[in-house]
Amino acid sequence: MQATNYQDDFDQNSTESLNKKASEDIQEKVVAAILFFCALISVLTTFGIVFIIFQVAFEFFQEVSLADFFLDTKWTPLFADRHFGVWPLINGTFLTTAIAMAVAIPLGLCSAIYLGEYAPPKLAAILRPAFELLAGIPTVVYGYFALLFITPVLRNFLPLEIFNALSAGLMMGVMITPTVGSISLDAIRAVPRSLREGAYALGITKLESIFRVVLPAALSGITASIILGISRAVGETMTVVIAAGQQPKLTINLLESVETMTAYMAQISGGDSPRGSVNFKTLYAVGAVLFVLTLILNIVSYWISNRFKEKYD
Repeated sequence: MQATNYQDDFDQNSTESLNKKASEDIQEKVVAAILFFCALISVLTTFGIVFIIFQVAFEFFQEVSLADFFLDTKWTPLFADRHFGVWPLINGTFLTTAIAMAVAIPLGLCSAIYLGEYAPPKLAAILRPAFELLAGIPTVVYGYFALLFITPVLRNFLPLEIFNALSAGLMMGVMITPTVGSISLDAIRAVPRSLREGAYALGITKLESIFRVVLPAALSGITASIILGISRAVGETMTVVIAAGQQPKLTINLLESVETMTAYMAQISGGDSPRGSVNFKTLYAVGAVLFVLTLILNIVSYWISNRFKEKYD
Protein backbone atom coordinates (compact mmCIF):
# COMPACT_ATOMS: atom_id res chain seq x y z
CA MET A 1 0.00 0.00 0.00
CA GLN A 2 2.82 2.40 0.93
CA ALA A 3 4.67 1.67 -2.34
CA THR A 4 1.48 2.40 -4.25
CA ASN A 5 1.15 5.78 -2.50
CA TYR A 6 4.74 6.65 -3.36
CA GLN A 7 4.08 5.74 -7.01
CA ASP A 8 0.96 7.87 -7.10
CA ASP A 9 2.80 10.86 -5.59
CA PHE A 10 5.63 10.40 -8.08
CA ASP A 11 3.22 10.28 -11.01
CA GLN A 12 1.38 13.34 -9.74
CA ASN A 13 4.62 15.32 -9.29
CA SER A 14 5.82 14.26 -12.74
CA THR A 15 2.53 15.36 -14.29
CA GLU A 16 2.67 18.73 -12.52
CA SER A 17 6.28 19.18 -13.58
CA LEU A 18 5.44 18.39 -17.20
CA ASN A 19 2.46 20.73 -17.16
CA LYS A 20 4.58 23.50 -15.63
CA LYS A 21 7.32 23.01 -18.22
CA ALA A 22 4.75 23.01 -21.03
CA SER A 23 3.27 26.25 -19.67
CA GLU A 24 6.72 27.85 -19.47
CA ASP A 25 7.49 26.74 -23.03
CA ILE A 26 4.27 28.33 -24.25
CA GLN A 27 5.07 31.57 -22.41
CA GLU A 28 8.57 31.68 -23.89
CA LYS A 29 7.20 31.12 -27.38
CA VAL A 30 4.64 33.89 -26.91
CA VAL A 31 7.30 36.31 -25.66
CA ALA A 32 9.63 35.34 -28.52
CA ALA A 33 6.81 35.89 -31.02
CA ILE A 34 6.04 39.34 -29.56
CA LEU A 35 9.71 40.35 -29.68
CA PHE A 36 10.02 39.07 -33.24
CA PHE A 37 6.92 41.05 -34.23
CA CYS A 38 8.38 44.24 -32.71
CA ALA A 39 11.68 43.72 -34.55
CA LEU A 40 9.78 42.97 -37.76
CA ILE A 41 7.85 46.24 -37.47
CA SER A 42 11.14 48.16 -37.20
CA VAL A 43 12.59 46.42 -40.24
CA LEU A 44 9.44 46.83 -42.33
CA THR A 45 9.19 50.50 -41.36
CA THR A 46 12.77 51.05 -42.51
CA PHE A 47 12.15 49.30 -45.81
CA GLY A 48 8.93 51.28 -46.28
CA ILE A 49 10.73 54.58 -45.76
CA VAL A 50 13.50 53.61 -48.16
CA PHE A 51 10.99 52.43 -50.77
CA ILE A 52 8.96 55.66 -50.66
CA ILE A 53 12.02 57.89 -50.77
CA PHE A 54 13.60 56.20 -53.76
CA GLN A 55 10.31 55.71 -55.58
CA VAL A 56 9.60 59.44 -55.66
CA ALA A 57 13.29 60.22 -56.22
CA PHE A 58 13.16 57.98 -59.31
CA GLU A 59 10.19 59.98 -60.59
CA PHE A 60 12.18 63.18 -60.00
CA PHE A 61 15.12 61.91 -62.06
CA GLN A 62 12.77 61.16 -64.91
CA GLU A 63 12.13 64.91 -65.14
CA VAL A 64 15.57 66.20 -64.08
CA SER A 65 18.71 64.54 -65.43
CA LEU A 66 21.45 63.21 -63.20
CA ALA A 67 23.85 65.62 -64.92
CA ASP A 68 21.74 68.63 -63.91
CA PHE A 69 21.49 67.29 -60.36
CA PHE A 70 25.13 66.39 -59.75
CA LEU A 71 27.04 68.69 -62.11
CA ASP A 72 25.22 72.02 -61.77
CA THR A 73 26.49 74.37 -59.05
CA LYS A 74 23.26 76.30 -58.46
CA TRP A 75 20.23 75.25 -56.44
CA THR A 76 17.14 77.35 -57.24
CA PRO A 77 14.24 74.91 -57.80
CA LEU A 78 11.70 77.37 -56.34
CA PHE A 79 12.63 80.30 -58.61
CA ALA A 80 11.68 81.07 -62.20
CA ASP A 81 15.27 80.40 -63.31
CA ARG A 82 15.39 76.80 -62.13
CA HIS A 83 18.63 75.03 -61.29
CA PHE A 84 18.80 71.64 -59.59
CA GLY A 85 22.48 71.37 -58.68
CA VAL A 86 22.59 69.73 -55.26
CA TRP A 87 26.19 70.69 -54.44
CA PRO A 88 25.33 73.96 -52.61
CA LEU A 89 23.19 71.92 -50.20
CA ILE A 90 25.91 69.30 -49.77
CA ASN A 91 28.44 72.10 -49.27
CA GLY A 92 26.33 73.73 -46.55
CA THR A 93 25.80 70.37 -44.85
CA PHE A 94 29.47 69.48 -44.71
CA LEU A 95 30.54 73.02 -43.82
CA THR A 96 28.38 73.09 -40.69
CA THR A 97 29.34 69.47 -39.94
CA ALA A 98 33.05 70.30 -40.12
CA ILE A 99 32.60 73.17 -37.65
CA ALA A 100 30.55 70.96 -35.35
CA MET A 101 33.12 68.16 -35.32
CA ALA A 102 35.93 70.66 -34.71
CA VAL A 103 34.11 71.44 -31.47
CA ALA A 104 32.72 68.02 -30.57
CA ILE A 105 35.87 65.92 -31.05
CA PRO A 106 38.21 67.77 -28.65
CA LEU A 107 35.45 68.48 -26.09
CA GLY A 108 34.02 64.98 -26.20
CA LEU A 109 37.36 63.20 -26.17
CA CYS A 110 38.81 65.34 -23.36
CA SER A 111 35.65 64.83 -21.32
CA ALA A 112 35.87 61.07 -21.86
CA ILE A 113 39.54 61.01 -20.81
CA TYR A 114 38.82 62.97 -17.65
CA LEU A 115 35.79 60.89 -16.64
CA GLY A 116 37.51 57.62 -17.46
CA GLU A 117 41.02 58.25 -16.15
CA TYR A 118 41.12 61.17 -13.72
CA ALA A 119 37.73 61.73 -12.08
CA PRO A 120 37.01 59.88 -8.80
CA PRO A 121 34.25 57.27 -9.22
CA LYS A 122 31.71 59.25 -7.15
CA LEU A 123 32.36 62.44 -9.08
CA ALA A 124 32.23 60.58 -12.42
CA ALA A 125 28.88 59.08 -11.42
CA ILE A 126 27.52 62.63 -11.05
CA LEU A 127 29.25 64.30 -13.98
CA ARG A 128 28.44 61.70 -16.63
CA PRO A 129 24.62 62.01 -16.37
CA ALA A 130 24.98 65.79 -16.30
CA PHE A 131 27.26 65.62 -19.35
CA GLU A 132 24.84 63.38 -21.24
CA LEU A 133 21.95 65.67 -20.33
CA LEU A 134 23.10 67.95 -23.18
CA ALA A 135 21.84 65.31 -25.62
CA GLY A 136 18.34 65.63 -24.15
CA ILE A 137 17.93 69.34 -24.86
CA PRO A 138 15.58 69.92 -27.85
CA THR A 139 17.49 70.94 -30.95
CA VAL A 140 15.16 73.89 -31.52
CA VAL A 141 16.49 75.32 -28.25
CA TYR A 142 20.05 75.03 -29.57
CA GLY A 143 19.00 76.77 -32.75
CA TYR A 144 17.42 79.77 -31.02
CA PHE A 145 20.31 79.97 -28.55
CA ALA A 146 22.72 80.15 -31.50
CA LEU A 147 20.62 82.79 -33.26
CA LEU A 148 19.82 84.99 -30.26
CA PHE A 149 22.98 84.64 -28.17
CA ILE A 150 25.95 83.13 -30.03
CA THR A 151 25.54 85.19 -33.20
CA PRO A 152 25.21 88.60 -31.41
CA VAL A 153 28.27 87.80 -29.29
CA LEU A 154 30.36 86.75 -32.30
CA ARG A 155 29.23 89.80 -34.28
CA ASN A 156 31.15 91.95 -31.81
CA PHE A 157 34.34 90.40 -33.19
CA LEU A 158 33.48 89.04 -36.66
CA PRO A 159 31.52 90.44 -39.63
CA LEU A 160 28.90 87.70 -39.42
CA GLU A 161 25.63 87.67 -41.28
CA ILE A 162 22.61 87.24 -39.01
CA PHE A 163 22.21 83.69 -40.29
CA ASN A 164 25.60 82.02 -40.68
CA ALA A 165 27.31 78.65 -40.73
CA LEU A 166 29.66 79.41 -37.82
CA SER A 167 27.03 79.89 -35.10
CA ALA A 168 25.03 76.89 -36.27
CA GLY A 169 28.13 74.72 -36.42
CA LEU A 170 29.29 75.75 -32.95
CA MET A 171 25.96 74.86 -31.37
CA MET A 172 25.79 71.60 -33.27
CA GLY A 173 29.23 70.79 -31.88
CA VAL A 174 28.00 71.31 -28.33
CA MET A 175 24.95 69.19 -29.10
CA ILE A 176 27.02 66.32 -30.53
CA THR A 177 29.66 66.39 -27.77
CA PRO A 178 27.74 63.91 -25.53
CA THR A 179 27.54 61.41 -28.41
CA VAL A 180 31.29 61.49 -29.00
CA GLY A 181 32.15 61.66 -25.31
CA SER A 182 29.83 58.91 -24.07
CA ILE A 183 30.86 56.31 -26.64
CA SER A 184 34.53 57.24 -26.26
CA LEU A 185 34.21 56.89 -22.49
CA ASP A 186 32.80 53.38 -22.86
CA ALA A 187 35.67 52.48 -25.19
CA ILE A 188 38.27 53.86 -22.75
CA ARG A 189 36.75 52.02 -19.80
CA ALA A 190 36.76 48.79 -21.81
CA VAL A 191 40.59 48.85 -21.96
CA PRO A 192 41.88 46.31 -19.40
CA ARG A 193 43.46 47.63 -16.23
CA SER A 194 46.44 45.34 -16.83
CA LEU A 195 47.54 47.43 -19.82
CA ARG A 196 47.69 50.54 -17.67
CA GLU A 197 49.54 48.75 -14.90
CA GLY A 198 52.04 47.37 -17.42
CA ALA A 199 52.62 50.90 -18.71
CA TYR A 200 53.17 52.22 -15.18
CA ALA A 201 55.61 49.36 -14.52
CA LEU A 202 57.71 50.62 -17.43
CA GLY A 203 58.03 53.97 -15.68
CA ILE A 204 55.86 56.19 -17.89
CA THR A 205 53.51 58.80 -16.47
CA LYS A 206 49.73 58.61 -16.38
CA LEU A 207 49.40 61.12 -19.20
CA GLU A 208 51.85 59.18 -21.36
CA SER A 209 50.01 55.93 -20.65
CA ILE A 210 46.76 57.53 -21.78
CA PHE A 211 48.14 58.69 -25.12
CA ARG A 212 50.47 55.75 -25.79
CA VAL A 213 48.46 52.83 -24.41
CA VAL A 214 44.83 53.59 -23.56
CA LEU A 215 43.78 55.69 -26.55
CA PRO A 216 45.41 53.39 -29.15
CA ALA A 217 43.69 50.42 -27.50
CA ALA A 218 40.33 52.23 -27.59
CA LEU A 219 40.85 53.62 -31.09
CA SER A 220 38.09 51.61 -32.76
CA GLY A 221 35.43 52.81 -30.32
CA ILE A 222 36.65 56.40 -30.45
CA THR A 223 36.68 56.41 -34.25
CA ALA A 224 33.20 54.91 -34.33
CA SER A 225 31.94 57.62 -31.95
CA ILE A 226 33.36 60.33 -34.21
CA ILE A 227 31.73 58.89 -37.32
CA LEU A 228 28.41 58.51 -35.51
CA GLY A 229 28.76 62.13 -34.43
CA ILE A 230 29.29 63.12 -38.06
CA SER A 231 26.17 61.16 -39.02
CA ARG A 232 24.14 63.05 -36.45
CA ALA A 233 25.55 66.39 -37.58
CA VAL A 234 24.74 65.61 -41.21
CA GLY A 235 21.16 64.74 -40.26
CA GLU A 236 20.55 67.66 -37.89
CA THR A 237 17.62 69.87 -38.90
CA MET A 238 16.25 72.48 -36.51
CA THR A 239 19.56 74.02 -35.43
CA VAL A 240 20.64 74.72 -39.01
CA VAL A 241 17.15 75.79 -40.09
CA ILE A 242 17.07 78.47 -37.40
CA ALA A 243 20.72 79.56 -37.21
CA ALA A 244 22.32 78.84 -40.60
CA GLY A 245 19.67 80.28 -42.87
CA GLN A 246 18.22 79.16 -46.20
CA GLN A 247 20.57 80.52 -48.83
CA PRO A 248 22.18 77.68 -50.81
CA LYS A 249 25.70 78.85 -51.62
CA LEU A 250 28.77 77.00 -52.85
CA THR A 251 31.15 78.62 -50.37
CA ILE A 252 33.59 77.83 -47.58
CA ASN A 253 33.09 81.17 -45.84
CA LEU A 254 31.92 80.40 -42.31
CA LEU A 255 30.55 83.91 -41.85
CA GLU A 256 27.91 83.63 -44.57
CA SER A 257 24.45 82.12 -44.59
CA VAL A 258 24.19 78.62 -46.05
CA GLU A 259 21.50 76.01 -46.50
CA THR A 260 21.88 72.35 -45.63
CA MET A 261 20.03 69.38 -47.09
CA THR A 262 17.90 68.98 -43.99
CA ALA A 263 17.06 72.71 -43.91
CA TYR A 264 15.84 72.55 -47.50
CA MET A 265 13.74 69.47 -46.72
CA ALA A 266 12.15 71.30 -43.80
CA GLN A 267 11.44 74.26 -46.09
CA ILE A 268 9.72 72.13 -48.74
CA SER A 269 7.77 70.05 -46.24
CA GLY A 270 6.12 73.24 -45.02
CA GLY A 271 3.49 72.85 -47.74
CA ASP A 272 4.38 75.65 -50.15
CA SER A 273 4.97 73.27 -53.07
CA PRO A 274 2.03 71.35 -54.59
CA ARG A 275 2.14 67.62 -54.07
CA GLY A 276 3.40 65.78 -57.16
CA SER A 277 5.22 68.82 -58.60
CA VAL A 278 8.92 68.84 -59.42
CA ASN A 279 9.54 71.13 -56.46
CA PHE A 280 7.86 68.64 -54.16
CA LYS A 281 9.85 65.76 -55.61
CA THR A 282 13.11 67.56 -54.88
CA LEU A 283 12.35 66.80 -51.23
CA TYR A 284 12.74 63.08 -51.94
CA ALA A 285 15.73 63.51 -54.22
CA VAL A 286 17.62 65.42 -51.53
CA GLY A 287 16.37 62.92 -48.95
CA ALA A 288 17.79 60.07 -51.03
CA VAL A 289 21.20 61.76 -51.14
CA LEU A 290 21.07 62.36 -47.38
CA PHE A 291 20.08 58.73 -46.78
CA VAL A 292 22.97 57.42 -48.87
CA LEU A 293 25.47 59.69 -47.09
CA THR A 294 24.35 58.65 -43.60
CA LEU A 295 24.22 55.00 -44.65
CA ILE A 296 27.81 55.18 -45.89
CA LEU A 297 28.92 56.83 -42.65
CA ASN A 298 27.23 54.16 -40.53
CA ILE A 299 28.72 51.35 -42.63
CA VAL A 300 32.18 52.90 -42.27
CA SER A 301 31.63 53.21 -38.51
CA TYR A 302 30.60 49.56 -38.25
CA TRP A 303 33.54 48.43 -40.39
CA ILE A 304 36.08 50.43 -38.37
CA SER A 305 34.60 49.21 -35.09
CA ASN A 306 35.02 45.57 -36.16
CA ARG A 307 38.22 45.94 -38.15
CA PHE A 308 40.29 47.60 -35.43
CA LYS A 309 38.57 46.17 -32.36
CA GLU A 310 41.06 45.05 -29.73
CA LYS A 311 40.31 41.68 -28.12
CA TYR A 312 41.71 40.73 -24.76
CA ASP A 313 41.61 37.44 -22.90
